Formats: sequence, structure tokens, C-alpha cells
Amino acid sequence: MPQDDATTPPGPTAGRRTRVAVVFGGRSGEHSISCISAGSVIAALDPGRYDVVPVGIATDGRWVLESADPSRLALGPGGELPRVSSDAEVALVPGQGLVAADPAQVPGVLGEVDVVIPVMHGPWGQDGTLQGLLEMAGVRYVGAGVLSSAVGTDKHVMKQLFRAAGLPVLPWVVVRPRAWERDAAAVRAEVDALGYPVFVKPARAGSSHGITRVGSPSELDAAIAEAARHDPKVLVEAAAEGAREIEVGVLDSLDGGAPQVSVPAEILVGEGHEFYDFEAKYLEESFAVPADVDDDLRAEITDLARRAFEALEVEGLARVDFFVLPDGSVIVNEVETMPGFTSLSMFPRMWAATGLDYPALLDRLVELALTRSTGLR
Repeated sequence: MPQDDATTPPGPTAGRRTRVAVVFGGRSGEHSISCISAGSVIAALDPGRYDVVPVGIATDGRWVLESADPSRLALGPGGELPRVSSDAEVALVPGQGLVAADPAQVPGVLGEVDVVIPVMHGPWGQDGTLQGLLEMAGVRYVGAGVLSSAVGTDKHVMKQLFRAAGLPVLPWVVVRPRAWERDAAAVRAEVDALGYPVFVKPARAGSSHGITRVGSPSELDAAIAEAARHDPKVLVEAAAEGAREIEVGVLDSLDGGAPQVSVPAEILVGEGHEFYDFEAKYLEESFAVPADVDDDLRAEITDLARRAFEALEVEGLARVDFFVLPDGSVIVNEVETMPGFTSLSMFPRMWAATGLDYPALLDRLVELALTRSTGLR
């Protein structure tokens, strides 16, 4: 049953481990990356402290109870991507929450779980949909709430809020289906005004899916079509030519103070990649941690990261990405409200370099979730 947040103290009852549901998979194109992230999370959660319930969401939307064996969620030896494949379904029952089809196998009701770690990437999971479900069920969870999850998934709305907060962003054009079908020439003219090259990307997708670097007007239509395969709403953004790509991790403070910011990392894309694409991001170590930045630049990035985090009203954690242009100016690229947690992911690597290793990072995230009520905050 939903908890009465006004009277019920957070956390597990005395004498038992904290019960954590790790939710992963989903219907988006980032299903497999979510599975790999979840496998890393499950492997790092201390079994002496946590009772882990792995809940997978299949690509058809079914909720199932998955194996707690992290190896089932790892990248295969030939590069095969894992998928949610269990047949042990669970269902959402009004008044009870999530109930296992076979309650003898795991705790039957999601309401009995102390905290959920939603290791979800992309639409139908990271975008506020899952967060809204958990809020309605009265279940505490790690990470951003409904609004900031939704805004953090939509690169167009995110940029608008950044600009309203006085944060520097690259120029962009939004391509909506009706505008493209009604007057494609007008859209092309708007993009031409940005100057080439540009990057064309789905507005609400991640893991570099559907992104194309476009060097001339003749390539634009095909790039828009490719992005639209992932999301009907397409973003065309001016390229930050010659820029360094710098990222930092942000964690909420336990005492209500300013968010903590990790050491920065730098993306170093090798030969064979025009940009930080899927292979460079997940199959290669295309980064340096910590980044080689001077004190002034680090201070500026730290300040902008906190401001971006607060502009979107993010809670828990985020990765904030920047471009440092050749003239030294810093541009906020985006905020990732549920960054990857794979063995190659930047977020845990940056925190390890800051002094918070992977298990301690998860402890911190669970603690933050348990100190936060559900509902309006």
C-alpha cells in the first residue's frame, strides 16, 4: 500500500536488509544498455546490506522477474547485447502495486520494497513515466522526479529551460512532423541559418541512437528521416567545431546543501568515429578521467553544472555534459538524469576518481532516495 509520507519514517524496518528493486530494460532503443547498466548495479550492491529484487521490462512492455545473476545482463563475448527474457510476469494490481505472478519466488508486492533503482534509459522509463507510476504507488526511488525526468529526456525543452536560466547553449532548430510535411523548404531555410555542419538527432532518445553529422544541405533530409525513426520530434543543432567535450557527475547533498560535483572527464573520440557514437560510448574507452583542465575552467564547469542541475530541478544524480569551444567559452550541452552505469560509463568512473567507488556511490544514491518522501516536495 502507498506509504503515508507525513507519518511514516523512511527506510526499512529494523532487523532486515534494505530491499531494493532494480528496474531495467524497457521499450526504448536503449533496452540493452539499460540491461548492462543494471547488471553492473546488481553486482555492486552489497548483499550484506541489500535484498535485491531484479525487475525487467521486456521490449513488448511486459514486467517480469529477472535473474539476480549479473552475468545474464552482461555484454556477450561476441558483442551480443543482453535483453530481458524471463517469463515470470508481474502485474500492477490496484491498491496493492506490483504483484508477482508466483509470489513464492520473491516478495509479492512492490509496496514492500524500500527503494527502487530505475536503471532506465530513454522513453517509457527515464522520461517520467516510470517515476509517475512509483509516485502513485508511494514507493521511494533513486533519481530525478517526474518533471525533471521528462524535461531531461526532451532535449528541446531542456534547452529552453537552460536558456531561461541564463545558461549558454548552442543554437538549434526543432523539426516537428507537421511542419516538415507542410513546408519542408521553410525548415531547411531555418537549418541553413545555423550554418553547416549540424548534428541531427532525435529529441527524446539517448545512447547516440539516430544521430547524424550533416556536412551539407544535400544530406539533411536523410538525416531527419533517420532521427525520425527513433522520435517524430527531431532536433537540429549547430556543431561545436573543434570543441573539447567535458563531463561531470553531480550528486545531491544529504544535508540539503549545494550539490556535489565530481572531477571532470573528457571524451576522446578515436579514429573511425565522426563523433561520440554508440560504439565509442559503450564498446571502447573513449575518455580520460580526470580531464586535463586548469583550475579556472574546472571552477566554471562546476558552477555551470550545479546551475544546470538546479535549473531542471533534478534530484539524486545527473551527468552534465559541456562543450569547451576553441576560444575557451563553455557551452552546456545536456543533463543526463539517469546516466549509464556500465563498466565503461563515465558517471561511476568520475565518482571513483573523486573518491567515491562504485559500491559507495550506490549506497549514497539509496540513502538519498530513502531520505526523500514521495509526492509533492
